[in-house]
Amino acid sequence: MSGLIIFGLLIALMLTGMPISIALGLTVLTFLFTLTQVPIESVALKLFTGIENFSIMAIPFFILAGNFLAHGGVARRMIAFTTSLVGHWPGGLGLAGVVACALFAAVSGSSVATVVAIGSIILPAMVAEGYPRRFGAGVITTSGALGILVPPSIILVLYGVSTNSSIGNLFLAGVVPGIVLSAMLAGVTFVIAKRRGYPRMPKATWGERLRAFRESAWGLFLVVMVIGGIYAGIFTPTEAAATAAVYAFVIAVFVYRDLKLSDVPRVLLASANMSAMLLYIITNAVLFSFLMTSENIPQTMAAWLIAMNFSPLVFLLVVNIILLIAGNVMEPSSILLIMAPILFPIAVKLGIDPIHFGIIMAVNMEVGLCHPPVGLNLYVASGIAHMGISELTVAVMPWLLTMLVFLILVTYWPGLSLWLPRALGAM
Repeated sequence: MSGLIIFGLLIALMLTGMPISIALGLTVLTFLFTLTQVPIESVALKLFTGIENFSIMAIPFFILAGNFLAHGGVARRMIAFTTSLVGHWPGGLGLAGVVACALFAAVSGSSVATVVAIGSIILPAMVAEGYPRRFGAGVITTSGALGILVPPSIILVLYGVSTNSSIGNLFLAGVVPGIVLSAMLAGVTFVIAKRRGYPRMPKATWGERLRAFRESAWGLFLVVMVIGGIYAGIFTPTEAAATAAVYAFVIAVFVYRDLKLSDVPRVLLASANMSAMLLYIITNAVLFSFLMTSENIPQTMAAWLIAMNFSPLVFLLVVNIILLIAGNVMEPSSILLIMAPILFPIAVKLGIDPIHFGIIMAVNMEVGLCHPPVGLNLYVASGIAHMGISELTVAVMPWLLTMLVFLILVTYWPGLSLWLPRALGAM
């Protein structure tokens, strides 16, 4: 009954159009004031202790690094490099967009930043080369979602913080699935382009490819620095994020010189705004998780599911359905922060690996970004492509269906996520 009241109140507040963060906080306060004997002082205490976590500091640093890279010419050089590699294939600019999104996701950790940085450059270029606007928008909208899966992912950091899982292992576990999903999205792009006879670009010489690689190498090195530094024991994920932010600042301002010092305050302010929004959601989600735990709701749900004799396979199917439905009404960080504390204990009791479960949740968040009514990538891409949401929803469908196939693959093939961490001895 407590669970029904809590979720009923939360849904009712959300239906009024209230931001999810405020709806979470009001749900907690209303329930505590009226239906429990929990001292209200515990709310203030939990607000501070709940986010007193060293790993949470990685989030604003990764956001800052991504914003420096987005404004510092890194995206343009990555597009030039990927175009030199695959531009002469059918749908070459589309394929270059997929690869560039994967590479930029690996240095920014943000899906929206990836869509903005890559889409704003490659979409006009595709239209100028004779590609249909819908094709280019479909490619960038879905490929931009790789920012959630490919490390360093902000969503994986949130999952690690919420479930006390190893962020380093989550980063490693996202590598192979990220490569596989990139290949699947590129395959769909290639097939559509070849069937419809979309244009190719002149084949680049090896000298041109080498030059494009040298120019993009400063940005690409950030991936090696973050992932390699964590597993070489040089720094923690949070220290890696701080190092990435400083490195991104240096290459954007002093190496590429595409970002002026006078523009740095604007980038800092944008990063602070996004960080504040995420941290406010995290704070209220921590309160919501505290309320759920104090009412023994996760434990009750776990006991009920175990009593129903659900197998791990059936449980994972139910989880995917719940998360896909939630993706229709909430954005990824809110879904993860609400659902992870509830579903994670059940998954562990059923013997599902916590790292594998985190990757499953991340892929669900990717899908949610690419369909209405609250898919952030759709809204960002619609602004760049100057297309309506309904038209863009139809445009992304081939790639979105591919992502759903990949979700099934990553759900029921744990080795896809866990092979690399195990091979490197991290698990």
